Amino acid sequence: MAWQVNKTTIIVDASKYIEELKQKVERLNQGISAAQTSNDQNPLPMVTVETLEKGFLINVFSEKSCPGLLVSLLEAFEELGLNILEARVSCTDSFRLQAVGGENEEQSESIDAQVVKQAVLQAIKNWSEGTDQQE
Repeated sequence: MAWQVNKTTIIVDASKYIEELKQKVERLNQGISAAQTSNDQNPLPMVTVETLEKGFLINVFSEKSCPGLLVSLLEAFEELGLNILEARVSCTDSFRLQAVGGENEEQSESIDAQVVKQAVLQAIKNWSEGTDQQE
């Protein structure tokens, strides 16, 4: 009997996990579609933020190079009180940032993935408006 309950629990947990993965894929596909259908002349970078055990995995990708964007993103992380624990950045033909950020220990308020994503999107918007004015 215990074996049946255990087996059922495993199947239910696996089903929930698969459903969560399907939802993540759907959100990513929506983000890709939105990025492709947005202004093709000046598409904004695509952003994903995932919650990790202690912090966040932040991905920013653009098909074109984005001079100055990295500085804007790092300033946004600093304003949030997010410590970058590890990062990989490529800025040659495209812009790609993959960073692992953790909350500052002294920070009184806890932040979630949505807050991080909004801060990154705002930094990109500010950067974009700044580069539009320079052109």
